[in-house]
Amino acid sequence: MTFAAARWRVPGRADRRAAGSGLPGQPAARCHAELRMFRWRLFGHYDGMPLQHGAYVPNALLGRLVGFRLYSVEFVMDYVQLRFDGPTDDMPVLNCDVFPVVETPTSLIAPGQVGYADALRAFIPGHVVATVEETGRGLRIEFDEGAICLHPKVDEVLGPEIALLSGFRDGRCMCWRPGEESFEDLV
Repeated sequence: MTFAAARWRVPGRADRRAAGSGLPGQPAARCHAELRMFRWRLFGHYDGMPLQHGAYVPNALLGRLVGFRLYSVEFVMDYVQLRFDGPTDDMPVLNCDVFPVVETPTSLIAPGQVGYADALRAFIPGHVVATVEETGRGLRIEFDEGAICLHPKVDEVLGPEIALLSGFRDGRCMCWRPGEESFEDLV
């Protein structure tokens, strides 16, 4: 099976949400296992590290964004993509299935508030100066003029994933989910 053929078998975001966290007609656990194998076959690893490595280290992958420039904010149906470029050949992309909060020096701007999209786009072409990933705070990407913060409330998580960071040449990626790494408090 080619990648393109496999791609069409993965359900759309709306399908996953309509069926809970599983594929239509399949239990969520089976869906999770199938997606895990799909990612392993495609990338040679699952969730931020090759399978032969040890425990996940918070902020190790997210911290690789430091020095990168945010060059694109794309609103795609029910999620947002943040695209970065920088000093290496990596082209990281952070897919946020839960919309992040924008922190400016004067306020917090939540999704749905007037000016939200403009506030998020205002970080372009800013460079990432620091990142934080920890339980109770979620993900935080800091710029000179503010930060993009991703720590939703339980009722804001509509699907099985909160965010996915990918686009590194070494194939590393990380998928954050409620109840797992850095979001253990969301259960």
